[in-house]
Amino acid sequence: MTELISKLKTFFQVGLWQEHLEKSNLLIRWLINTLRVSYIMARELATGELNLRAMSLVFTSLLSLVPLIAVAFSVLKAFGIHNQIEPALLSILEPLGSRGEEITANIIGFVDNVKVGLLGTLGVAMLFYTIIALVQKIENAFNFVWRVKQARTLARRFTDYLSVVMIGPLLIFTGLGVAATVLNHDVIQQMQAIEPFGTLLVFVSKLVPYFMIILAFTFLYKFIPNTRVKLGPALIGATVAGIMWVTLGTLFASFVASSSSYTVIYSSFAILFFFMLWLYLAWFILLTGAQVAFYLQHPKLVQLGDKPYELSPRLREKEGLWLMTVIARRFCRHQPAFSLQDLEEQTALIPSILQELLMALVQGGLLVELAGESSSYVPGQDISAIKVSVILHCLRTAEESELLKVKSLVEPAVDQLLQQLAIAQNGVLSELTLHDLAMGKV
Repeated sequence: MTELISKLKTFFQVGLWQEHLEKSNLLIRWLINTLRVSYIMARELATGELNLRAMSLVFTSLLSLVPLIAVAFSVLKAFGIHNQIEPALLSILEPLGSRGEEITANIIGFVDNVKVGLLGTLGVAMLFYTIIALVQKIENAFNFVWRVKQARTLARRFTDYLSVVMIGPLLIFTGLGVAATVLNHDVIQQMQAIEPFGTLLVFVSKLVPYFMIILAFTFLYKFIPNTRVKLGPALIGATVAGIMWVTLGTLFASFVASSSSYTVIYSSFAILFFFMLWLYLAWFILLTGAQVAFYLQHPKLVQLGDKPYELSPRLREKEGLWLMTVIARRFCRHQPAFSLQDLEEQTALIPSILQELLMALVQGGLLVELAGESSSYVPGQDISAIKVSVILHCLRTAEESELLKVKSLVEPAVDQLLQQLAIAQNGVLSELTLHDLAMGKV
């Protein structure tokens, strides 16, 4: 048994990463990629970071749940589909059994007691603040998963968050309504009397709620992170999360049904205990699916085994100059600015390293980030006035702080050598500008 465990450990740590997928057939490539992503996911979950994020979202959810449902109720009421909120809540809290029905009734009662006209301006502002705080914390958790270091601007937060809060529930409940209408259509009802269509339709009708869960997760994975998420990885990640939702929901329902001892211990607080525990599992499932989508969209990280990766000083200068050159060349040709995703696709850099380089160049005043659907970058100065030596200096001193001075006993010979190297480099670079580099005038 010990020998088998040792072999499995060696395979997952060494052998699995030595396979050359380009020489394998499609099935083998899929299997190896699945094993690699599964291993990385298991290692990532073991660190506990997603666990902490899920826990923090539970607390924010408790504060924002009633205001969020109240706003969604108001939006859906304008379209006449507000009556579907209670069945949806019952479906989400189904693993809680009879306690789920009690919690749903209490939440709907709280929502009914929310009278916007009596809240006043400050009350309405606080209502929306709690909702925006929840979505912002969700975005921060998703940005952590997607290694996004920069959050949305204040203006984009307001518009994007309101879009998610207003349009998201409308799309989901409209989809449920359309599905129910289609299944209740006369033609569909007549087909149920014909086999095997009848059995197939019964099977499809039972799967509709799960399809809607996957679509809802896909919507969140696509629009919440502050980066462009491809539909394919988002859909696969949502499918994994949907399977986990069903599986863990079934296990949790069994746990609740057999937890009479907890009811004795916690008494009336038992319902809150189970509710918070299910909220934690729900957020954990959602973040796990987002993690799967992230690795599927970034296969280079999977190939590296998601091991810590840093650029050497030489590669940092090389890649930084390359970024400035391609961005300046595109600017000279009056073409649309490169977005972060465009640069990710054109370089072998992992997202975190690429963002660090871009942030260093932006902070040095050499690049400017343009706000929009996704971040894009253009030169921050006249490219004919940007010296290549200035770019190299910016890349070399990005992590240096003016507040923290390093005091060391430097030999005069070392100082003299470094000064000679700087003079020699300036002599080689001379008056070479970014425009010359971009246009190939080197």
